[in-house]
Amino acid sequence: MRILGVDPGYAIMGYGIVDMNANRFSLVECGAVTTEAGMEMSARLKYIYAQLMEIIAAFEPDVASVEELFFNSNAKTAIKVGEARGAALLACANSGLPTYEYTPLQIKQALVGYGRAEKEQVQAVVKSILNLKETPKPDDVADAVAAAICHGNSAGFVDRVSRAMGK
Repeated sequence: MRILGVDPGYAIMGYGIVDMNANRFSLVECGAVTTEAGMEMSARLKYIYAQLMEIIAAFEPDVASVEELFFNSNAKTAIKVGEARGAALLACANSGLPTYEYTPLQIKQALVGYGRAEKEQVQAVVKSILNLKETPKPDDVADAVAAAICHGNSAGFVDRVSRAMGK
């Protein structure tokens, strides 16, 4: 299974693509879609959407795993991140990708075994699971890869629940 992980943001949107075969993960590609600070928000969203569409077309993931919005005390920032997240969800939907959403707590729990783990702990696990020499940078990219791994670790459970519910 090929999984696209997305860490939403409007300045930096991290993405990571991992392959999962027999509970083993390998990194296919990772990076960030970045926008300039002075860009109009509508132009940023259009660019993010177009870039994600290209990434999806190029790497043909089977599913997407998108991090849910973590509440930010700055409402204006939270709204903008939510808008960027919407562009990512739309790109996945328009590409026909089944999309799963995970909270930061669920991602940390799936990787580290503790939902309140520090960012450095999650990054160390990402590096170890994928047998990488360096942690993906910037942090948004590592978070996107973590989201992809989270879905891989959760996929069997999600499938069993979906079948049980007749979906």
